[in-house]
Amino acid sequence: MPIAYEKLLNFPIPEIRQTLRWQDTALYNFSVGLGQDPMDKAQLDFLYEPRLKALPSLAVVLGYPGFWVRDPASGVDWVKVVHGEQSLILHKPLPVEGEVIGTSRVTGIVDRGAGKGAMIYSAREVKDAKTGELLATLEMTTFARGDGGFGGPSGPVRPPHPEPEGAPDITLDLPTRPEQALVYRLNGDFNPLHIDPDVARDAGFDRPILHGLCTFGVVCHALLKSLCGYDPARFGRMDLRFSAPVFPGETIRTEIWKQAGGAAFRARVLERDKVVVSNGRFLHA
Repeated sequence: MPIAYEKLLNFPIPEIRQTLRWQDTALYNFSVGLGQDPMDKAQLDFLYEPRLKALPSLAVVLGYPGFWVRDPASGVDWVKVVHGEQSLILHKPLPVEGEVIGTSRVTGIVDRGAGKGAMIYSAREVKDAKTGELLATLEMTTFARGDGGFGGPSGPVRPPHPEPEGAPDITLDLPTRPEQALVYRLNGDFNPLHIDPDVARDAGFDRPILHGLCTFGVVCHALLKSLCGYDPARFGRMDLRFSAPVFPGETIRTEIWKQAGGAAFRARVLERDKVVVSNGRFLHA
């Protein structure tokens, strides 16, 4: 069943009410690599409950509606879906516990033509369930590689942030662990691509790959450390494009170019010298 433009644009993505425990916050922070040096007090602030902080990218797992395009009613060929771009706007530091509500909607669909796929833009607002205060806004682009040519509009296409030139001002290497995907999936992303070797081989990989949003969290850690001194109150926004997958155990080097109000960035894995994140933009709060 091909995409029906108006139906998908108004697709009823379920609203999610979620209870957040401090243990959930600590698990997320650990799952994206915090705490690999147990003597680093700045990182322990994100794992130790008496002084616990939430990494800004925790927002990606709050009020998460699940893999909703897998619903046959969406008309999307979910097997060929790729997470293309991700944006996070942090309106205030996230709580480490409490109750949140996630409200998601489709904000745009671009038909790239038969054989060229489609782009689905969506957004999610995460609010404090008790006060109604907006905590974070998340925007993402889904590349539906098997769904072009359904007769939808050919634009507008959101332009990516320009790639920087010259040598970066800051580089930071953060290793991932061989079992990191097995831990990250406990945040609620149970796609078997990240744990089942047979599924990974069927998808064209010789072993399971790291979740794209885990890579997002590693890069968020690099930005928070390098540009905010580990202070979430100084973190405003990050946008990026996923360029290639990361394999658990590889080292992610985040390259940062300082700019007015923030920075441009990209990330590569050292072992293969492969760019895995491109067109990155960071803004201070």
